[in-house]
Amino acid sequence: MSRETMINATLAVGLLAVAVGAQAAGWTFTVTLATKVAILALAGVGLNVALGFGGLVSFGHAAFFGIGGYAAGILASHAMLYEPVLTWPVEIEGTRAMPAIWLMAIAASGLAALVIGALSLRTRGVFFIMITLAFAQMIYYFAISWPAYGGEDGLSLGMRNTFPGLDTLDPLSFFAICYVLLMIVLGLSALLHRSRFGMALGAARQNPERLKSLGIDPTRVLLTACVLSAMVTGLAGALYADLNRFVSPAMLSWQTSGEIMIFVILGGVGRLFGPLAGAALYIVLEHSLGGVSEHWQFLLGLILLLVVLFARGGLVGVIAGERRHG
Repeated sequence: MSRETMINATLAVGLLAVAVGAQAAGWTFTVTLATKVAILALAGVGLNVALGFGGLVSFGHAAFFGIGGYAAGILASHAMLYEPVLTWPVEIEGTRAMPAIWLMAIAASGLAALVIGALSLRTRGVFFIMITLAFAQMIYYFAISWPAYGGEDGLSLGMRNTFPGLDTLDPLSFFAICYVLLMIVLGLSALLHRSRFGMALGAARQNPERLKSLGIDPTRVLLTACVLSAMVTGLAGALYADLNRFVSPAMLSWQTSGEIMIFVILGGVGRLFGPLAGAALYIVLEHSLGGVSEHWQFLLGLILLLVVLFARGGLVGVIAGERRHG
């Protein structure tokens, strides 16, 4: 077993142990923090598919995060009002069932990524970054000017959505849902990385011309990675909306895109469990220092700067004894 595999196992078991231990001690807020770590890590895993595996620096992943959140909010609000979401060309009923909401969030985010990715991948480098940011901001301002679902005030879910056989209002039960989904997606991400598609994605990042000479279109490979990445991030957005029982345009803002990218960079770009390590550090700093000073992000920025300059493998790479990765 490699050192990084041991670190990954420690992170997975550690997050579970914190939630279970906090529940046993009656610290429900700590369970909620652990749930937030799991959800934000899931969003980071989504970005890691595009950024870590495909080399696509996207500053628009908040769009998919927010689309997932609004999918949950819109479906739940219509279910509570007993009104259909759409009546034409097909009738779509509202629902408070989490599995149905997740499927809708994944589908909506994937469809948005297909359109955004097809246009954005015509460019590379800083132009790709700016186009993804522009699309995310367009969706952000659309949400602000959408009074049917709260506009800039956001949309309240009222109560948490349902999952068969579980009381989702119980903090540990909801944590278990988010944790299991995170572990499943991490497992799928590992399989993706080792698959033929994963190798093609790595080649599209490193040498697209050589990949093209083998008869594989690198743009198609990268577009597929964008869609898969967005689907995972959209799922995280739906869970985040349920965690807070509230959806707002802030989920779509460029600051959210930046935070998701910070999780990936802190933990280690391309590292399987890097987003979990990064999200955990972020939440720990926010919770422990946020009440002490409103300038706690200065320390976060300093840590991020040190990681970028001296530890390109992120926290996981440093602990594993490596300075660089990829």
